[in-house]
Amino acid sequence: MVCHVFSSFSSSLIRVLEAPLLLPAASASSSSSSPASRSGGRRRRTAHVRPSPAIYPGRQELASHSSMLPTDFDSQVLIERHEALTDDVQEMLQHQRRRHQKTASGGRERIATVDHLRRLCIDHYFQDEVDDAMDACLLEELAHGGDLLDATLAFRLMREAGHHVSADEVLGRFTDDNGEFRLDYRKDIRGLLSLQDISHMNIGQEASLCKAKEFSTRNLESAINYLEPNLARYVRQSLDHPYHVSLNQYKARHHLSYLQTLPIRCTAMEELALADFQLNKLLHQMEMQEIKRWWMDLGLAQEIPVARDQVQKWFVWMMTAIQGASLSRCRIELTKIVSFVYIVDDIFDLVGTREELSCFTQAIRMWDLAAADSLPSCMRSCFRALHTVTNDIADMVEREHGVNPINHLKKAWAMLFDGFMTETKWLSAGQVPDSEEYLRNGVVTSGVPLVFVHLLFMLGHDVSQNAAEFVDHIPPVISCPAKILRLWDDLGSAKDEAQEGLDGSYKELYLKENPGLAAGEAEEHVRRLIAGEWEELNRECFSASPSRSSPATTFPAGFTQAALNAARMVGVMYGYDGERRLPVLDDYVRMLLF
Repeated sequence: MVCHVFSSFSSSLIRVLEAPLLLPAASASSSSSSPASRSGGRRRRTAHVRPSPAIYPGRQELASHSSMLPTDFDSQVLIERHEALTDDVQEMLQHQRRRHQKTASGGRERIATVDHLRRLCIDHYFQDEVDDAMDACLLEELAHGGDLLDATLAFRLMREAGHHVSADEVLGRFTDDNGEFRLDYRKDIRGLLSLQDISHMNIGQEASLCKAKEFSTRNLESAINYLEPNLARYVRQSLDHPYHVSLNQYKARHHLSYLQTLPIRCTAMEELALADFQLNKLLHQMEMQEIKRWWMDLGLAQEIPVARDQVQKWFVWMMTAIQGASLSRCRIELTKIVSFVYIVDDIFDLVGTREELSCFTQAIRMWDLAAADSLPSCMRSCFRALHTVTNDIADMVEREHGVNPINHLKKAWAMLFDGFMTETKWLSAGQVPDSEEYLRNGVVTSGVPLVFVHLLFMLGHDVSQNAAEFVDHIPPVISCPAKILRLWDDLGSAKDEAQEGLDGSYKELYLKENPGLAAGEAEEHVRRLIAGEWEELNRECFSASPSRSSPATTFPAGFTQAALNAARMVGVMYGYDGERRLPVLDDYVRMLLF
């Protein structure tokens, strides 16, 4: 049978997943030497709701795994097992389609299966079957006529696909005359979990979703004490790490445990998720090894001992933002760009004089290595490495996509250095910028725009006609995660890090502008700003049409997904506990990398 009981392979695979892995050395990196701390859509006229495609294209992904992983026996057995399980799940989906094609209950079952596939991060292997199941008429029917679970699931799938769907209309059926959720839904645990999921998809001024968050949170919190242990753990994890604002790869492992509490299970799907997770972990370990070798060979950590040496942290940014075996080289090269953002930040904060930094910035603008000859050795070394990696990326883009973006990449680097130079001038002159001016510059110095300009070209998106505008006027899909990063950092969570906190914070400036305000009120204001940026990012990601703020630019789905993942990781990267540790980040790294 397709849905079969767990085999001994599954049990052994779980044990392997929990154990550290030793890999052979990855192939040598290329010859290169190699983001820092700092619109409702229109309804589409289609018969099916096509989810935004993942950043990687289905079965081709497994071929990428096969070509990149070591050829040892264990890896090949895992790849062959993955292929067999993929065939099993595909057969199950086709059987579902034949058995339930014309019944409403069958449609619900297929949509629920799609949701499980997506939560387990394996839906891209079955894009045709997923598209076929996402019937727009059925989703409309469920959203406006189903029970709480069906309606909220249909709402989420439609919104994720870029369809206009009104939260007030969908949720109004579950409220009383005062607009409050009816008390008879307090015990509907799965309905409340789904309600909690959609409550984080607010695109602005959706009061019903704010009420949904409050109602679902309150009742799920109170329910934990009487639920059976497995479901209670899943509810706790869902509240601590809400689906939409958390990394899907992290949530997938917890969703697998949740599937095991359901009365009907498809263990082929569960085993496929485990095998896929293990293949990705193997690949990420190989990538990490290559980046570590590059960083050690580069020697900047020894030449600039006061600078941060956090290779793993830099890689985690790209490992979580950009997924898929086919983009392995992209993750490796962009981790190098991220590392330079951190190092340059530290050079500006801790090493250079104002005159030296001004000359450094000028050399970057000219993109001329000779212009850096008079600079201190550490700056020359940094520029040479930065120059080499950036040119290598431009050459790679030209080979793969036929356009060389070096002029646009140079401009993006100049913009970053200008931003750091602006902060240096403020500090040396004792000038206090207003909070809005600080935040605008902070978007640039976060490094997010620089990294995402490189990513856009590496994905093959031709922005040659509007790249200048793209750099000069940062679109919301990039500025939103950048502001979220800057504001999270400025809440003070990273203030005690050795190299940070030297150039003020938005919170401090806001308090100076509002002297009667308490620190707690200023912090609440910052959190409201972060929530507002999430709403704008949601509008960008959930819109079926180009952004209203950048109507001439339509970005690939993989690009917006990477922006969304970057925003999701900010709270993880800066989520310090009372002892100045990062327990959630540690959990992410253990689960996804080791």
